[in-house]
Amino acid sequence: KKDSSFDLLDLDEKDLEEQFVRGHGPGGQATNKTSNCVVLKHVPSGIVVKTFFYKGENSDIVKQKEDGERQKQERKKKAKELLEKKKQLKEMQYSESN
Repeated sequence: KKDSSFDLLDLDEKDLEEQFVRGHGPGGQATNKTSNCVVLKHVPSGIVVKTFFYKGENSDIVKQKEDGERQKQERKKKAKELLEKKKQLKEMQYSESN
């Protein structure tokens, strides 16, 4: 087990300052106009963390939507194939009975 020389901070919500600021990066005017960035500052230590919510083409949300769409298409394809097989089976049964 490694001995950590880094002590973690005990965070108290009253020691945090939270600000919402305007975004940056891809997305153009829509991103630049909205307050989608969060800046957190731990006052006693002076540590500042800034992050923003991103819905671009590589974001997790977009990937989940793409996966869902792909699964939906696969289900449709399988259902179509199953219907086609059923149709062929019925045609074979009908031709055998006549």
